Amino acid sequence: MSPEAFHAAALALPGATMTVQWGDDQVYKVGDKMFAVMGPGAAQGGVSFKVSDVAFEVLTETGRAIPAPYLARAKWVKLDDLASFDDAEVADWLQTAHALVAAKLTKKKRAELGL
Repeated sequence: MSPEAFHAAALALPGATMTVQWGDDQVYKVGDKMFAVMGPGAAQGGVSFKVSDVAFEVLTETGRAIPAPYLARAKWVKLDDLASFDDAEVADWLQTAHALVAAKLTKKKRAELGL
């Protein structure tokens, strides 16, 4: 997946927004809560997102991803080489990350976002 495709897939999700934080990092949010981050060197890695408990174990134990620095305790993973992953697979992970974060929003906030 290319950084452009990652950006498009993340922003295509309902209520998703992107802000630039921490220098040049693109932070993708739903209801002001992060679900993915793409760093400036995304073509060579630098992409992190929230995953389920099971996906965290599978992705980190198989070496397909590493625990995301600072966010591993919240079950976030970091991809070392975004280009080596299939577009559909990454888009599915983004959709899951979005859903996991959106599920923790208040009912009022979900309703405001049309979720």
